[in-house]
Amino acid sequence: MTKVSLLTLGCKANQSESSVIEGTLRKYGISIVGLEDSPDYCIVNTCSVTSKSDCNSRQLIRRAAKAGSKVIVTGCYSQIRKDVVSSIPGVVTVVDIRKKHTIPDMVTGEETTPHYGYYSRSRPFLKVQDGCNFRCSYCSVPLARGRSTSVPLDEVIKNARQIEENGYNEIVLTGIHLGMYGHDLHHRSDVALLLREILGKTRIPRIRLSSLEVNEVTEEILELLDNKRICNHLHIPLQSGSNKILGKMGRKYTKEQFVSVIEKIAGMAPNVSIGTDIIVGFPGETDYDFEETGKLLRELPFTYLHVFPYSPRPDTAAYHFPDMPRKDIVEKRLEIVAFLNKQKKNEYLKGQTDRVL
Repeated sequence: MTKVSLLTLGCKANQSESSVIEGTLRKYGISIVGLEDSPDYCIVNTCSVTSKSDCNSRQLIRRAAKAGSKVIVTGCYSQIRKDVVSSIPGVVTVVDIRKKHTIPDMVTGEETTPHYGYYSRSRPFLKVQDGCNFRCSYCSVPLARGRSTSVPLDEVIKNARQIEENGYNEIVLTGIHLGMYGHDLHHRSDVALLLREILGKTRIPRIRLSSLEVNEVTEEILELLDNKRICNHLHIPLQSGSNKILGKMGRKYTKEQFVSVIEKIAGMAPNVSIGTDIIVGFPGETDYDFEETGKLLRELPFTYLHVFPYSPRPDTAAYHFPDMPRKDIVEKRLEIVAFLNKQKKNEYLKGQTDRVL
């Protein structure tokens, strides 16, 4: 029996794609093993969201090669740095990010049908959208994944039913820019319509949205949170509480607009869990800019915070921005946001006393 190991870095979209590859391989009789079991092939699904992700991707590829397997590499890092990845000893092929679905064909030697019914997690990530039309100055993902493309509604329903039939009780709808779902389809759709279709055509008990931009949270989506099958949870990236920094980042909102939407959400969806992302140490971020971010984080009803240090990405606009804050300053700011995160989480958990969830 052919043995394959899968190594995945990065976002929910990557994890969703790897799960489909694994499910398809299992369906066609391939044994999925760890690197310690001497696999015939190792599939490495890479990430390039930060310089650390780049480094981790290279390390995983080299580990796979040392295990003696034929290494197949895909994902954002190999898409952007194909020449670097191709030169690593042991790499037999680099697969275009838009052709990940063909990887099982390479292993089995036959044309396969993607299988959505196997996940190692209790909450499968169902990717419904890929790519991004925005160009935030710090982000290299659009360089790898291209423009926004959506999975047609009927195909989403078919894949969701396959997950349901295999006994899973929750799906997480995910994409690179989920809020753009359906805008490119011949019969234009959106996230709210997607949710209504899944509610009407499947019986999956719990449906969760992964991440939406603040200006994409519509009243229709908020009204749907009343449905018991829709998880009372939204993840809405802030990135910075300073309008100056938001402008340099190329974000499409001001802090005032962000606050207005969050307050509206809290009013329409009581007990909603709202998470956010924060980038610390962006070029030009002064103490005052960071204080503005901290003030906003303290005031808004967030329940958890994902904080990241700014990482310069080649070929992005921000890569050449001057005035990078010192490393020790960035580390101190990270500690402050991490402490705020603990406070926010504890406050939310205490608010759930005597509730059945």
